[in-house]
Parts: sequence; C-alpha cells; structure tokens
Amino acid sequence: MESIIDYLFNNHDKLLYLIAGVSLLIELTLIGLSGPLLFFAIGCALTGVLVSLNLISTWEMELLFVGIFTLLSSIIMWKPLKLFQGDGRVNDSSSDMIGQRVAVSETLTKHGGNIRFSGINWTARLSEDSNHDNIAIGEHVTITAVDGNVMIIK
Repeated sequence: MESIIDYLFNNHDKLLYLIAGVSLLIELTLIGLSGPLLFFAIGCALTGVLVSLNLISTWEMELLFVGIFTLLSSIIMWKPLKLFQGDGRVNDSSSDMIGQRVAVSETLTKHGGNIRFSGINWTARLSEDSNHDNIAIGEHVTITAVDGNVMIIK
C-alpha cells in the first residue's frame, strides 16, 4: 500500500487524474451533475495534462492551475449546464381531471365552492395565486390541480 502512495506522490499527473476521476464519479453518482465537482474534475484533469507535458513542475503551480481551470470551466459551462437541467417546472399528471374545462355549479372562492364534472358536483376552490376573488355560477373554468378530493381552479 505504501508503494501506491509513494508512486502517486512522485507522479503528480497520475494523482491529479485520480482526483479528477473520483470527483467526476462522485459528481455523477451522488450529486447529479449540478456542477461544483464537475468543474473541479475538469481543472484537475487539465492540470494533469500540463504536468504530463512537463509544462508545470511545482506543486504550488499545480494548485494555482487547478484553481484557474476550475474557475474558467465553471464560467464557460455554467449557463449551458443550467439550460440542460431545464426550467424546473413539472407538469402535474396526478389526475386525469387536470386541464379539463368545467362549469361552476356553486360560486367559487378561495375557501370553497363546487364545479360540475362528468355529471357530478365536485368540491373546488380557487388557487391562492388566482387573479379572481370569486367566479359565478355557469362560468367555465380549468382544473389546474387536485388536492385530495378538492379541485383547484386558477
């Protein structure tokens, strides 16, 4: 075991590649490609290449270049990775009633009311972020969510 440690301390490029690989593995398996260890892994790998080419020879310069490459990769790749992750909105598909247009059968407020769907009166209420205080009987509305057996209308 001691010979492996000695080998890594005498071959900094291999040590940097090992650190980059472990960081990338942790990033992909535990964190989920959110960024920090990915950028660090890129910095370690690029610095390892410079050490392999004998362009860097001291550990102080290795640390400096790991920091510089980590910073540059995060600046360059941050926005594309954020776009790759999506906008964070998830469509609620917990009920087939979501998205249906229905008639109001009892005045709807943020505290309650009824809608008529498939021949049945359902308890409903306006969502907290609704622009209306109430909706009159006969108006048509769209179901945006289901909370238990209460339909949420926006």
